[in-house]
Amino acid sequence: QVQLVESGGALVQPGGSLRLSCAVSGSIAGGYGMEWYAMAWYRQAPGKQRELVAGISSSGKTNYDESMKGRFTISRDNAKKSVFLQMNNVKSEDSAVYYCNAAPVGGGIYWGQGTQVTVSP
Repeated sequence: QVQLVESGGALVQPGGSLRLSCAVSGSIAGGYGMEWYAMAWYRQAPGKQRELVAGISSSGKTNYDESMKGRFTISRDNAKKSVFLQMNNVKSEDSAVYYCNAAPVGGGIYWGQGTQVTVSP
């Protein structure tokens, strides 16, 4: 089993910055660890559907939602078993619960419990 634990959510002012972290533990059958997983950050605001923020493949290729491109940066450190989301110039509409997601090769989807980000003056 794969476990994901997010951290770093906080109350931040508009225009500020925040760095979210996702600690990855466990492995899938065969002992395949994080280096074999595509990772992503999603977010869900009250009353809205969960949406993709950014993704990073096992080889390090990244993709972003267009509205967040240029402000957010996803990265991964397989040695530290962690994935990060650097959020810059945050806006009120970025307020949401942010979830870490892992998609191992061979199938399966894993989610963390989420971390709350609130952008407010």
